[in-house]
This record gives sequence, C-alpha cells and structure tokens, in this order.
Amino acid sequence: MARQLFFDDQQTFLQHLEQLLSDGIPSGQLDVRTPYHLSEVENLLGQPPSKLPFFALGGALAGFGGGFLLAALTSLDWPIITGGKPIVAVPPFLLIGYLMTILIGSLASFAGFLLLARMPRIDALVEEQDFDSRFIITIADEVAPCTTPN
Repeated sequence: MARQLFFDDQQTFLQHLEQLLSDGIPSGQLDVRTPYHLSEVENLLGQPPSKLPFFALGGALAGFGGGFLLAALTSLDWPIITGGKPIVAVPPFLLIGYLMTILIGSLASFAGFLLLARMPRIDALVEEQDFDSRFIITIADEVAPCTTPN
C-alpha cells in the first residue's frame, strides 16, 4: 500500500523530498502533488522538458503554410485580374498566413495540452481527497520483479 506524507509548509515539503531522494528512493516511485507549480520539484525529480512547444511549433508552421496556400490557390482558382498586379501577390497573402499561424498554433497547443495531460478523464472527475491546500508526497510500494518458472 502506498504511503502518503502531508505538509502544510513548502520548505519542509522540499526538505523531506530531498531527504527521500538522498535516501535512495527512485523518483519513479514518488508522486508529488502541490497546490501550485514549483520548479524546484521538477529539478529534484529530474523530469524531462515538456513536449508542448513542439505542438505549438508544428501548428504554427502548418497554419502559416495552410493559410498561404489557401489564399494562393483561391486566387488561382478565381483570379481577379487587375492591371499590373500578379495573381499570386505575396504581401497580402502573408497576412492571411500570419493569422492562420496564430489560429492553428493556438489550437494545436491546446490539443497538445489536452493530449499530454491525458484530459479529459471521465472516470476521475472528482478526487476523493482535497489536494488544493497541502503539499503531498506519495511513496509507491516497490513492485516485485516478474519471474517466470523454468
């Protein structure tokens, strides 16, 4: 059964977390819940950097390319020929590409957030314990290695 440690103070929470890690408990066995974000916890547990910026970058690039192509192909399909103006004029199409960059980039960031946070979880809408005012360290029990008979 997992063991939970509750703290009301941030400093004692961080001291106990450092102590547990220095005692040799692997960070994979620790589940940490805090009422607000603490960068010290990420540094102590050695969490890898977030993958969310890649969603934003991919969405922004796709939005710019898609917006520019949408405007260019629309202009090629229904040309409005005016004297001396090219059919595919780059400066006005850059504006549409820029706007689509913001739109698709923000939507991709939101979708990436939902995907990385594994949301929405319908089965766990309400937690049984109140975690909004305390710092909690949950130490998972060690799992015995799986052995097969010879």
